[in-house]
Amino acid sequence: MTQRALDSSGEQTPGPSRPAMIDAGAELDPVHPMEPPPPPRRPDGLSTAEVAERVARGEVNDVPVRSSRSITEIVRANVLTRFNLIIGVLWVIMLFVAPIQDSLFGFVIVANTGIGIIQEWRAKRTLDSLAVIGEAKPTVRRDGVAAEISTSEIVLGDVIELGPGDKVVVDGTVAEADSLEIDESLLTGEADPVLKRAGDPVMSGSFVVAGGGAFTATKVGREAYAAQLAEEASRFTLVHSELRSGISTILKYVTWMMVPTAIGLIISQLVVKDNNFKDSVARTVGGIVPMIPEGLVLLTSVAFAIGVVRLGRKQCLVQELPAIEGLARVDVVCLDKTGTLTEGGMDVTEVRPLNGSDEAYVEEVLRSFGASDPRPNASLQAIIDAYPVDGEAAWTVTDAMPFSSARKYSGAAFTEADGTASAWLLGAPDVLLSEGDATLAEIEQLNEQGLRVLLLARVQGGDLDAPGAAAGAAPTALVVLEQRLRPDAGDTLAYFADQNVATKVISGDNAVSVGAVAGKLGLAGAENTLDARRLPTDPDEMATAMEQNAVFGRVTPQQKRDMVAALQSRGHTVAMTGDGVNDVLALKDADIGVSMGSGSEATRAVAQIVLLNNSFATLPSVVAEGRRVIGNITRVATLFLTKTVYSVLLAILVVCTQVEYPFLPRHLTLLATLTIGVPAFFLALAPNKERAQPHFVRRVMRYAIPSGVIAAAATFTTYLVARHHYTGEGALDAETSAATLTLFLVAMWVLAIIARPYTWWRIGLVAAMGLGFLIVLVVPWLQDFFALKLVGTTMPWTAVGIAVAAAALLEFVWRWVGRRFGV
Repeated sequence: MTQRALDSSGEQTPGPSRPAMIDAGAELDPVHPMEPPPPPRRPDGLSTAEVAERVARGEVNDVPVRSSRSITEIVRANVLTRFNLIIGVLWVIMLFVAPIQDSLFGFVIVANTGIGIIQEWRAKRTLDSLAVIGEAKPTVRRDGVAAEISTSEIVLGDVIELGPGDKVVVDGTVAEADSLEIDESLLTGEADPVLKRAGDPVMSGSFVVAGGGAFTATKVGREAYAAQLAEEASRFTLVHSELRSGISTILKYVTWMMVPTAIGLIISQLVVKDNNFKDSVARTVGGIVPMIPEGLVLLTSVAFAIGVVRLGRKQCLVQELPAIEGLARVDVVCLDKTGTLTEGGMDVTEVRPLNGSDEAYVEEVLRSFGASDPRPNASLQAIIDAYPVDGEAAWTVTDAMPFSSARKYSGAAFTEADGTASAWLLGAPDVLLSEGDATLAEIEQLNEQGLRVLLLARVQGGDLDAPGAAAGAAPTALVVLEQRLRPDAGDTLAYFADQNVATKVISGDNAVSVGAVAGKLGLAGAENTLDARRLPTDPDEMATAMEQNAVFGRVTPQQKRDMVAALQSRGHTVAMTGDGVNDVLALKDADIGVSMGSGSEATRAVAQIVLLNNSFATLPSVVAEGRRVIGNITRVATLFLTKTVYSVLLAILVVCTQVEYPFLPRHLTLLATLTIGVPAFFLALAPNKERAQPHFVRRVMRYAIPSGVIAAAATFTTYLVARHHYTGEGALDAETSAATLTLFLVAMWVLAIIARPYTWWRIGLVAAMGLGFLIVLVVPWLQDFFALKLVGTTMPWTAVGIAVAAAALLEFVWRWVGRRFGV
């Protein structure tokens, strides 16, 4: 299944991430011509022996289609990081020069890396299993028998059948064509379908929009036109999103701050201060390590990975992981009615003969019409179910025109039982009838009831291909169809309305009928319908019409694409759902494309999210996962960056004042674990329904910078006061303990603010972290292990008082930022 390809640094790798971005001419050079000599036609396909020969020669479609990166890549991405390298070097140094207590930060990094690998491996297993379920299997003829096989089992020379919605999986030459129309827009950018005849070339990556046929594979594996696209686009990634790119930006800023500060601290502690060498090294490392927000990337990866696992349990395949985040940012959802609001099946409720037509004759026409198309759409299938052919058909099909969403009708020509030739069209009444036809009023009444109406019309002269055949067709009967509403669609529409996400229903059906269906499901504004044939072509005017109306009918595939673009031009983040071939272009261009698992192969290929259970009601779960990830990572990023800011500022203050750095690595490991590491893990995975907001970096830094400044100022103030208060042997340890107490209390207050709104478990989490620190202060062996012992009463209470003042200032600043910037 498709995945955007990104490297481990989070940057998109060269090459297209979507099929539409490929230039068809880019890879078609004289050395590798696209169109090889056509092979001999093999209508029955290869024999078993011939298949075995080709497999032995390696002529197999062996392009690796991976839904996730390998275990080796997962381990490499989690272990070989810039900050792991820095911390690893510091850890090795500390193992040689200091007690094991000062090397605890290294063990924490090992544990974090292990957690990241395990969680991503779980996500990989989920994605791989879902990808197998959702994998499209082309129908291949072998030994005269058509059967579905895996794409990777296709060999050179195989005869592959095609029908509406099928994707061309390898390059080939058309062997059979029955009004076969192929859309190559994903490769060439050309939107108009191409009519294919026997002998014409077909390219992998294109898909069938109408008709059917078969083609012979002439290029398989990496030689196929879209093989490179399939290989690159199928890779699993946890990056390339506003959230992850924002974190990358933050880490870049942190590196810039950290390097000069660390150099200054090293010089200060090792050169200027003439202290014990090992103690100086330990305090230098203690100043550098907390500058690194080492757990931030881990928690973001874990949050995404767990989101994949949770959605996987609901049969939701996330083909591009940032889609979890992207759907949470969506403010407009465009829905295709058929297959989304309604189930795929329909029922014929009534047939109304027109102009004195004989009802029995009309039924025979419909019965024969159903037999004319080997791949019927949902409407024609309903007619087949209502008027099945018993045994041999009485009429002979002489010509057929498959349904096209562009022209809105299909056609068939017959030789009737008495030898009479006749030709018929079946499709949209408002397309086949002239604008002032009296029958349209009758149809309008049916549409207002949410019923779907097809017109059966007889072609004058009996020639489907005659110019003006549709315009001159004689109305014969109305076929009234009732659509089956999805039982969960109403609740899902209500959810989006409650979340202030605008819903637009876009359909190829009659606008009034679509509006009636949407109204039955409780869609707000369902009465505001617009026939897309009256939709303005100017993008700005189209955007205005899109914002003013909720239901659009008679929309062509190209119009769906234009409507998505018009909404995006107004700054909207657009999601598009659909399951039919006519939705492919819009799905591809939308910010988030969502396909039903039962949809066409082409829609599943371009969509970022596939609902394998075909349940529209799964979408709120995806939105909820995205909001959980965005909201929670924003919270924990503030925690991590507050630590980075106060660590950098403390180092700068130490360098400027030429004093010993107040902390050993063990102190900051303890503080980071209790105020950031453990609580951040729980907060990152907690439920969160806050609506996603843009400008991640800006929002985080507005809180993290003042919080870090306040924490650093309060801690250094306590340290300086303690340096004047304590004298003699053990003074530095007492000063460190007092400063640690202040920093812990201020950091705990930051945690208490971030944990809001409070629930029982959030209160318990904060209380448990406070209790953990208290235990360290009162248990003798823990006091010795962490070198923390409060001396006297004056200085500890002074440290508490300074922390209380800092907490009050934190409250004021956070509330002011919230009012000032509305975040």
